[in-house]
Amino acid sequence: MPVDHYENFPVASLLLPKALRAPIEAIYQFARAADDIADEGDAPADERLRGLAEFDAALDRIEANAPHEANEPPLFARLAPVIRQYRLPFSCFHDLLDAFAQDVRQTRYADYPELLDYCRRSANPVGRLVLRLCGTPTATADEQSDAICSALQLINFWQDVGVDWQKARVYLPQEDLRRFGVTEEDIAAARVTPEWRALLGFQVERARALMLAGAPLTHRLPGRLGWEIRLTVQGGLRILEKIEQADYDVFRRRPTLSAWDWCVIARRVFTFTM
Repeated sequence: MPVDHYENFPVASLLLPKALRAPIEAIYQFARAADDIADEGDAPADERLRGLAEFDAALDRIEANAPHEANEPPLFARLAPVIRQYRLPFSCFHDLLDAFAQDVRQTRYADYPELLDYCRRSANPVGRLVLRLCGTPTATADEQSDAICSALQLINFWQDVGVDWQKARVYLPQEDLRRFGVTEEDIAAARVTPEWRALLGFQVERARALMLAGAPLTHRLPGRLGWEIRLTVQGGLRILEKIEQADYDVFRRRPTLSAWDWCVIARRVFTFTM
């Protein structure tokens, strides 16, 4: 399992409470479709941005209780009653679209705070929406959820450095590249040098610390949802371990989770305390 940036929480899992599966699938369908507009195919940038703007406009119509337009994607008819029933904040959906549009316009990040601001919009809204679906939003829960979601986003970046390079994107902060003496030419050539290992090791530790900061949330969530998120957290941590086990060569040994890894994760889920 790669840690996918629009799949911060698994969908339609048997561990999810049955009542939450349809709402979570509706949110996932929205995020997946919008992300595909920004990231899939070979459409020019202006066409991608127009597609995302149409999604923004559809959200505005839902918020205004305006009728759906004939050419509107069917996913909005499914999403609208979920938003109304659970009183979900429209800002979360707009933040996701803003992040996807940023992926079209921006391919480099100056420093870690700028990257975290992207995560705030590209990943954190999903966790906040799930908290509101299960009726457990608090300031502390939001903060811990944000840490988990941002960590998952960062883990996706670090396992996919080579994949993102093929899309002309570098999520490693430019400040850190300079600090550790790694160039974009090194990334292009997939050079796993001592400097590269030091750089990626630093990023792995950052992501791990962020994930562990949010991990107490898994014991605050009710029932099966708590178990679902514990699996997600441990899956992300396991990917970080596999990056380390590959000696940071994510170019040739991109980490994914095997059946054995899932056995390890399951054991840790039942023994993890924080």
